[in-house]
Amino acid sequence: MSGPSKKVVDVAFKASKTVDWDGMAKLLVSDEARKEFATLRRAFNEVNAQLGTKFSQEPEPINWEYYRKGIGSRLVDMYKQAYESVEIPKFEDKTTPEYKPKFDQLVRAKSAILIFILLVDLKEAEQQSLKESERLDKEIADVQELKKKISTMTAEEYFEKHPELKKKFDDEIRNDYWGY
Repeated sequence: MSGPSKKVVDVAFKASKTVDWDGMAKLLVSDEARKEFATLRRAFNEVNAQLGTKFSQEPEPINWEYYRKGIGSRLVDMYKQAYESVEIPKFEDKTTPEYKPKFDQLVRAKSAILIFILLVDLKEAEQQSLKESERLDKEIADVQELKKKISTMTAEEYFEKHPELKKKFDDEIRNDYWGY
């Protein structure tokens, strides 16, 4: 393979090797972002596969001797000369330099947005964690206080702190339910 098609395939191959898909996937926190990222990765791989198969195949060489035997050498030589005189112009990429800075800027913006989303999610998780930590600290303090007072506490003192249990026991006594 040579020429522009080889260049396209080489660029696509290098691009697929330089993209850190796993690293980017670790930055995603929401299911929607993971879904969109998977779609992007799948589309990227499909395009690379098409480029790899479409442009990596060289045309089969023409067997001029086979045609000389069937048609005649004079006509075949004329076609061979015309075939070899055809020059395929070299591909000159004028579009990539124009759009590469814009693309790089979009990639940086997208990365910044992903990082911002990650930071927002982390802040929310931190707030929830702090609330849960406060709740657990309060619960631990209550249990420790109860542990200190349990040996000298009366039933009335306990029921003052836990009125729902007093109501439950009163209902059981009123309904003559003694647990058996």
